[in-house]
Amino acid sequence: MSSSASSNSPATIATTTEPTAPPPKKKNPWTPMAAGCIAGGIEATCVWPMEFIKTQLQLHSKAAGGAPLPYNGMISGLSYYVRTTGFLSLYRGLAPTLIGSIPKAGIRFGLNAIIKDSLRDADGKLTPGKNFVAGLGAGVSEALIIVAPVETVKTKCIELNMPFVGGFKHILATEGIGGVYQGAAATALKQGSNQGLRFMWFNEYKRIVTEDGEKKLTPLMGLFGGMSAGCFSTIGNNPFDVVKSIFRSFHYKIHTRRCGKTRMQGTHASQYANTLDCFKQILTKEGVGALYAGVVPRLGRVVPGQGIIFMSFETIVQNLEKFTIFQ
Repeated sequence: MSSSASSNSPATIATTTEPTAPPPKKKNPWTPMAAGCIAGGIEATCVWPMEFIKTQLQLHSKAAGGAPLPYNGMISGLSYYVRTTGFLSLYRGLAPTLIGSIPKAGIRFGLNAIIKDSLRDADGKLTPGKNFVAGLGAGVSEALIIVAPVETVKTKCIELNMPFVGGFKHILATEGIGGVYQGAAATALKQGSNQGLRFMWFNEYKRIVTEDGEKKLTPLMGLFGGMSAGCFSTIGNNPFDVVKSIFRSFHYKIHTRRCGKTRMQGTHASQYANTLDCFKQILTKEGVGALYAGVVPRLGRVVPGQGIIFMSFETIVQNLEKFTIFQ
């Protein structure tokens, strides 16, 4: 009897507690960075023929008295070059684009993964808002490190009709480092909002279609998710793209020997005091519709490109994680 009582006494009752789940393991940041570099190169290579024809059409539209092009659209342009100079001629000028696209995508996906890991809760979950913040931070960093200086110098070199290195030296000599970062605020707003919207959409899409990671994301799922993310982000941030394009233009001085005066040539970026003033003037003078100028051709370029890069990224990550160094 006593032995039974003692066996049931509080002192001898074993207490059991639920084992605490270990915090989710942080992923190797080099994996998304490496996958982003490769995916960026794939995306740039796939869409370059369209970018090549688009650039030719844009340059032709601004040329004064230039010879007319033997084509007037994307399909006719692609057909013309394949027929006359061969398919590979569509890839002229790809190398400089790859030099920028590869590290740009690596920075974007790598920093996005790092910021996401720092924002996860105790269960490893991320809200749509946190996904937006992670994409925003990656986009702004990408803009300030690569996009703003490279694109600004490239645009100014086109206006000056100078090679990249020569134009870069000229800008530093005449305008200083500020000339390289002209319009950087607008570019950072555009890239930040762009990537914030894209990553927020894609990560929510991925969570839903994979049932919180229970299912594997197939390449087709990745393609559709990237295309829908590209559509969502383009519609959401086209106003920033319009303002960015205005501020990236080059306003420079030419001394006229004839009258000994200085006259201004170039575009009208100097009409705006800053990025906010540019938004206000466009809305006041032209209305909301002006902030969506060029949205249709931009969708035609962005949607397939984002489908390719997100599909490539997800597939590459799955394969890289098979190697110990990327786990």
